[in-house]
Amino acid sequence: MKAIVATDKAPKAIGPYSQAVKAGGFLFLSGQIPLDPATGELVQGGIIEQTERVMDNIAAVLAEAGAGFDSIVKTTIFLTDLANFGVVNDLYGGRFTVAPPARSTVEVKGLPRGALVEIEVTAVC
Repeated sequence: MKAIVATDKAPKAIGPYSQAVKAGGFLFLSGQIPLDPATGELVQGGIIEQTERVMDNIAAVLAEAGAGFDSIVKTTIFLTDLANFGVVNDLYGGRFTVAPPARSTVEVKGLPRGALVEIEVTAVC
C-alpha cells in the first residue's frame, strides 16, 4: 500500500510523478530542483541560492509527511559542476546536526530547467 504526499509549500510536480510517496515505512521524495513554490520558476542566483531553495523544498515535503531531516536515511545529490561540491556540502551539512544520512553525489550533464543542483531523499516514516 502506498500514500501520495503533496504540499503547496514545495513546487508542484512538473511531470507525471508525485512530490513524495509513503510505502513500507519509508518516504521516497522525488528529486527537488530549485523552483520557487509560489511561482514555479527557477530561483534567481547561483549555487548558494539554488541549494538553499532545494533544501527548503525538501523540508516542506518532509513536514507534510510528518517527518524531518532527522528522518532521512539516504540522499543523492546531482550537480552539473562538481566544482560546486564544497558549497553544496556546507549548506546541505547545515541541515544535519546529528547522524547525517548515507549519500551519493554525482555530476550530471544537465538538470531540468537549467538547475545547477537536484537532491532526492529517502526517509523513514
